[in-house]
Amino acid sequence: MASYSVNDAAVHYAERLIRARQYVLSSEWGEAQPDAAAENAYLEKHSWDDYGAWHLGLTKGATDETKARYAFVLGDFRRIHRSALIACVYRAAEWRHKKVELAAHRLLQLLDEVAGME
Repeated sequence: MASYSVNDAAVHYAERLIRARQYVLSSEWGEAQPDAAAENAYLEKHSWDDYGAWHLGLTKGATDETKARYAFVLGDFRRIHRSALIACVYRAAEWRHKKVELAAHRLLQLLDEVAGME
């Protein structure tokens, strides 16, 4: 099983987007989640650092500047999705990636606070 570290750059980027209200509160993540074509299109116009900023986890041992390096996507390359954060919490908890789980949970709490969902 892969192991992950928390991508601090993604945490900070997500916090900025959330505070700027660049989020979607209600979406079906399975439908909104970027597919391979959307990822490729994004990478054609953006750097690997930009791509990485949308991923909460960094795969330990994976080569930099490859899709395999990044895990736990947070949004659709435009906005953070609440459903993506929930999926990150769930998936990280399911596979016992505790640090990623807690980072996703903190971002979810921030989003709910900013959105007035307390």
